[in-house]
Amino acid sequence: MFHWFEQRPFFFAVLVFIFVAFAGIVEVIPDFAKQSRPTVGTKPYTVLELAGRNVYIKDSCNACHSQLIRPFKSETDRYGMYSLSGEYVYDRPFLWGSKRTGPDLHRVGNYRTTDWHENHMMDPASVVPGSIMPSYAHQFKNIADIDTAYGEAVTVKKVFNTPYDVDLNGDGKIDVPLGTYEEAKAETLKEAKAIAADMKNQAVKDAVANGQIPEIVALIAYLNSLK
Repeated sequence: MFHWFEQRPFFFAVLVFIFVAFAGIVEVIPDFAKQSRPTVGTKPYTVLELAGRNVYIKDSCNACHSQLIRPFKSETDRYGMYSLSGEYVYDRPFLWGSKRTGPDLHRVGNYRTTDWHENHMMDPASVVPGSIMPSYAHQFKNIADIDTAYGEAVTVKKVFNTPYDVDLNGDGKIDVPLGTYEEAKAETLKEAKAIAADMKNQAVKDAVANGQIPEIVALIAYLNSLK
């Protein structure tokens, strides 16, 4: 059989191509499957973080900021480790972005603090001289939509089997609790109080103390989760 192929270069080349392609598929597909799984340490967003992500989208932060660090030294030196596909497993929709009027934010939680974000969102130029970013002072007054964020969490848990109320690390603890609506609101308020404690704006502190969560608190929770 192989002698027949050796006498016919075209068919021999096709046979070689088929064998090489098959070997390539055998090598590549398992790695694709591995890369599509959640990266170790990646967790679903909490309800507060989801609410902040919705603020991020609503105020078009993704129009000027990407969340995709490419594997180039110039990018990793500035932004940190390049982005991995498994880190986006719980992102719906993806916020990779295609424009960088401002810096990439995929690792912003590693080098910016709650206090920094508070000052920056109120008056960007006071933190970054010459910044062309507008003020987002309205986020300090607007109340975050926690109900929609909870509904989103419940939906992705049921539809996409997102691991809420699951012990991901095998340490006997629930990594991202969801529970009932009342339990989620209590957990969200607890998370918001921890963030507000690191803020200076008294109106925000008072709002959270009274059970309301301004958009700025939710947004900061989301930005702090980007690591």
